[in-house]
Amino acid sequence: MAVEDEGFRVFQSVKVKIGEAKNIPPYPGPNRMRDCYCTVNLDQEEVFRTKIIEKSLCPFYGEDFSCEIPRSFRHLSFYIFDRDVFRRDSSIGKVAVKKEDLQKYHGKDTWFQLHPVSADSEVQGKVHLELRLSEVITDSGVVCHKLATRVLECQDLPIVNGQCDPYAAVSLLGPSRSEAKKTKVKRKTNSPQFDEVFYFEVTRPLSYSTKRQFDVEEEDVDKLALRVDLWTASNLKFGDEFLGGVQVPLKVLGNDGVHDAWYFLQPRDNGNKSLKADELGSLRLNIVYTEDHVLPSDHYGPLRDLLLQSADVKPVSSSAAHILGEVCREKQEAAVPLVRLFLHCGKIVPFVCAIAHAEVNRTQDPNTIFRGNSLTSKCIDETMKLAGMHYLQVTLKPIIDEICTDHKPCEIDPVKLKESENLATNTENLRQYVDRIFNVITTSGVRCPTVMSDIFFSLRESAATRFQVDQDVRYTAVSSFIFLRFFAPAILSPNLFQLRPHHPDPCTSRTLTLISKTIQTLGSLAKSKSANFKESYMAAFYDYFNEQKYADAVKNFLDLISSSGRWDQRSIETPIVLKEGIMIKRAQGRNRFGMKNFKKRWFRLTNHELTYHKSKGDNSLCSIPIANIMAVERLEEESFKMKNMFQVIQPERALYIQGSNCVEARDWIDILTKVSQCNRKRLMTYHPSAYLNGHWLCCKTSSDSAPGCTPCTGGLPANIQLDVDGDRESERIYALFSSYMFKLVKMQEACGSKSVYDGPELEEYSSFIIDDPQETYKILKLIISAVQGLEGHHTQYRRDQFKKTKYGSQEHPIGDKSFQCYIRQQSESSTYSI
Repeated sequence: MAVEDEGFRVFQSVKVKIGEAKNIPPYPGPNRMRDCYCTVNLDQEEVFRTKIIEKSLCPFYGEDFSCEIPRSFRHLSFYIFDRDVFRRDSSIGKVAVKKEDLQKYHGKDTWFQLHPVSADSEVQGKVHLELRLSEVITDSGVVCHKLATRVLECQDLPIVNGQCDPYAAVSLLGPSRSEAKKTKVKRKTNSPQFDEVFYFEVTRPLSYSTKRQFDVEEEDVDKLALRVDLWTASNLKFGDEFLGGVQVPLKVLGNDGVHDAWYFLQPRDNGNKSLKADELGSLRLNIVYTEDHVLPSDHYGPLRDLLLQSADVKPVSSSAAHILGEVCREKQEAAVPLVRLFLHCGKIVPFVCAIAHAEVNRTQDPNTIFRGNSLTSKCIDETMKLAGMHYLQVTLKPIIDEICTDHKPCEIDPVKLKESENLATNTENLRQYVDRIFNVITTSGVRCPTVMSDIFFSLRESAATRFQVDQDVRYTAVSSFIFLRFFAPAILSPNLFQLRPHHPDPCTSRTLTLISKTIQTLGSLAKSKSANFKESYMAAFYDYFNEQKYADAVKNFLDLISSSGRWDQRSIETPIVLKEGIMIKRAQGRNRFGMKNFKKRWFRLTNHELTYHKSKGDNSLCSIPIANIMAVERLEEESFKMKNMFQVIQPERALYIQGSNCVEARDWIDILTKVSQCNRKRLMTYHPSAYLNGHWLCCKTSSDSAPGCTPCTGGLPANIQLDVDGDRESERIYALFSSYMFKLVKMQEACGSKSVYDGPELEEYSSFIIDDPQETYKILKLIISAVQGLEGHHTQYRRDQFKKTKYGSQEHPIGDKSFQCYIRQQSESSTYSI
C-alpha cells in the first residue's frame, strides 16, 4: 500500500510461511480426524487460503504467501477451519497478530497458540462521533444539561456472511440509565453515512415536594460514559450480529463541552474468553512484515548515483553495490533491492557482468564455478526470477498444469511403490513427462529474455577465458544457472514461481521431484552422470536418456541463449493462462433494455485475451482481446457501494468487476495493466466513478463518451515482470546500510589496518573482500555520508509529521495502538508534542 503525503510514501508488504498446526482438538465422533485448511486475513478479510489437509490433527501446510498490503489494517490474522461438505465449514481457532507487534516475530519461526473465534472479538472498522454538552432551559424554567451525540459515519466495517446492513445503538452509561437509541439501518454498505443526532439529559430536576422548583441535583458528568455499538441487521432467527463498539468517557468533553473524534471499534469486554493452553492447538508461522517510508526521489540522488556507478568502479569489489553484499548478513538481502534498482535503471547487465567476471577470476576449480551463494549467484537468480517469470510461464506452465491435474503414478523407487502400481507403467509415465519437459525447455531458447541472454554471454566468455583448457566450462557456467537455478527449482516448487496457486499434493510433489532431478542432471553436462545419483533406481532410470542427442540438444540450447546477438521473439500461438478465478461482474448493457445486474463469473486471462464464463470449463460468454484494453483502473466505492472494484476500459464501454478481496483485486489490476501496457490506444485519462443515471458520478458530465477527468495511473515498463519502484528500492538499500552501519565502520577500519597491506589479516577483518583498500575506503566514506544525509531527512520528516498529527483524526483514530507506540517513540526522542 502506498500512502502519499507531499511526496513521502509508505508501502506495506508481508511474506508468510505457513508451517504446520499441532494438537488440533479431535472431531467429536468416531472418526476424530479433521480436514483442515488455514486462511490468511487482513482483519476479517480473507486474502489467501491453503490447500486442505485431510484426516489429520497435526496438518502440515508448508505454503508461502506474499502480497503488497493495499490498505490499512489492525490485525494480520490466521484461521484454522475444518471442512464440512454438508454444511458451512466450522472455525477451530485463530491467531491474530496486532500490526504493532509484527516486528517482534519478524523472520522468526514462531509457534502461536490458537484462540477461540467469537463474534464478540472479531472486530474492525472505525466510527466518527461528535459530542456536545449544552444548557437548555425547559418550558418550566428549569436549567437542564443535554448531551447531543452525533453519529456521523463508519468506515471499513466487517462483512458478515456476505453482507453488511449496519446500524448504531447509542446509550448513556450511568446510575439508573438503560435507554438505548438506534440509528436507521443502512443497507448493503460497510462504510455507512448515518449523520444522526441523539439527545440525553444529564441533569435531573428533583420532586417539587421536597425542594423548590428550581433546585436541581447535578449528576457527576465525569463519571458518565457514552456507549456506541455497531450491529448488522439480520433476518435470521439468530438475531442481529455485533460488529464492534466504543465507550467514550464524558470527561473528554473538557471545559468547552465539545468533542469530535474518530474511534477504532473494540470487541466487547467478554469477547476474549481464554481457554486452557493447548486446548485448541497451535500454528507455526514465519512472518516477515516490511514498511518502507519512501522520501521524494531527489533525496536518494547521492546514494543511487553511487550504486549505479558500481559497474565502472575498478576493482568492482570496491563499489557501493559490492560493499552492500559484503556487510549484509545474507547475500539475498542485498541482491533483491540491488537487482530491482539496476533493472529499473537499465544497468543490470554491466553490473552483473562486472561482479561475475571478478568471481570467475577468484575461482580456482572450474567444477565449482558459480556453485556458492555469492552476491553474483544471488543477483543472477533474482534477475532470472524478475525478467524470466513470463518465460517460465510460457515454457512450463501448460505441462506442469497437466501433471498436477492428471495425477499419473510416477514412483520408480521399488520401496515406495504401492501395491496397485506397476513399476514399468510408472517408469514409462515418468519418462514421457521428462521427455516432454526436456523438449519444451531445449526448444524455448528463442524466447529467452534478452537481459538473461546478455548475462549468459558474459558468463560464458569470462569462464572460457579463465579456464581455457576445459572445453565444457563455457556450457557449465550457463547451465549452472538456467537448469540448476531456474528450470529445476520451478519444476520442483511450481507454487514459488507462480506456476501453481498451491504447493502440489504429496504424490504430485514426488513426481515433480523425480522430474526435476532428471532435468537438472540432463542440463549439467557432467562427465559421469550416473554418479550424480545416490539412488540406484535413479541411475537406472537415467539410462533412458544417456544418449548423445540429449547432450547435443542441451549444448545447442545453451549456445542459443548465450548468444550476444539479439533476435525477435516468435509469436506464441498457444494461449498461456496467466491468471484465472471467480469474480463478480456487472452486466455491460449491450442490450438496450437488458438488466445491468451483478453476477459471479469465472474469469480467465491469457496472453491473448480476457474472457469470462458461467463456470470453470464452460464456453466463454465474453471475450476481450488484450489489444482492446485501453486502461485498467480502480473504481470508486461510491459507484455501486461495493469495495474492491475495478474497471477494464474498452473502446465502447467499461466492464465493472469486483475482486474477491483487496489483494486479489490489486493482483488482477496489476497483471491486466502489464499485459496491455503496450497497446496503441492506451488512455491518458479515465473516469474513476461509473456512468449512472445519465451522468458520470465523478465529474457530473452527461455525455457517456466524455473524455476522462482523472489521469490514468503511471505507465509500467513493457516487460510484464519489471514493475519496479526505483525510489522504494533505494529506500530499502538505505535501510540495509543503516542497519549494518557498524559493519561499514569495521570495513573502514580494515581498509586502514596495516594487516590489509602486508600482514596476516585480523580475524575480525578477514570476512571482507578488499582488493584495493584506498578505493574501498573512499567509497565507504561516500556511502556513510549519503546514509547519514538520508537519516537526517527521515528524522526531519518524522518531526514534521509528529507536530501536525492529531490523535483522534480519521488517519489515527483513538484506540490506534500502533500510533500510540509511535507517539511514545517520538516523545522519547523529540521535544515536540501533539
